[in-house]
Amino acid sequence: MATKIRLQRHGRKKRAFFHIVVADSRAPRDGRFIDKIGTYNPITNPATIDINLDKAVQWMANGAQPSDTARAILSYKGVLYKHHLQVGVRKGAITQEQADAKFAEWMTSKEAKIAEKRSNLEKASNSRKSDAMKAEAQKREAIAARVLAKQNSVSEEAVEETESNETEATAEVTENVAAEETSSEETVAEETASEEPAAEEPATEGKLYRRRLHS
Repeated sequence: MATKIRLQRHGRKKRAFFHIVVADSRAPRDGRFIDKIGTYNPITNPATIDINLDKAVQWMANGAQPSDTARAILSYKGVLYKHHLQVGVRKGAITQEQADAKFAEWMTSKEAKIAEKRSNLEKASNSRKSDAMKAEAQKREAIAARVLAKQNSVSEEAVEETESNETEATAEVTENVAAEETSSEETVAEETASEEPAAEEPATEGKLYRRRLHS
C-alpha cells in the first residue's frame, strides 16, 4: 500500500487549519488516514507548525512520500534533514552521536532565524502602530485647528455685525436729532415771524387832511 504524507483541511471558511497526516494515496484528501503526525496553521505569521519529528522521520524511512506542500513543511521543521542524517547513520557514514550533534546545531540556527523573524515582524508591527497613532494625532490636531478657526471666524463675524449695528443705530440717532433740531428751528422761526408787528402803512393825503380837520 502506497502511503503519502499530506495535509487534511479543517477549520471554517477563510480560517483554514490543517492536520499533517499519513494516509493511503488512494484515499480522498479529507477522508480516512492512517496516522496524524502534526498540525499546520498558516494564519499566524510566521506559520505555526507542530510536528512529531521522530514519527515523521520513521514514516519517511518506511517509504511514505510527502506532497509538495507537506515536503516544504517537513523541510522547514528539519524532518528531511534528520532523515538524511539517519540514512547516513544506517550506511555507517557517521555515528548517531554525530548525527544528533549536527541536527542540534541546525535546530539552534533555525530557531535563531525564526526568533529574528518574529522580532522583525514585531518591530514592524509596532512601527506601523506608532505611525498610525501619529497620523491619528495629526488628524485630530488638524480637525481641532479647523474647528478653532471656524469658531474664531464666527466670533469675528459676530463682532463685525455688532459694530455695524451700533454704527447704524448711531447714524440713525444722529439723523433723528438733526431732524428734530431742524424742525425746532423752523417752528421757532415761524413763531417769531408771527409775533413781529406789522409795518406801518405810509400816510396818505386823505389821512393827513382828516388829521388837520380834527386838530
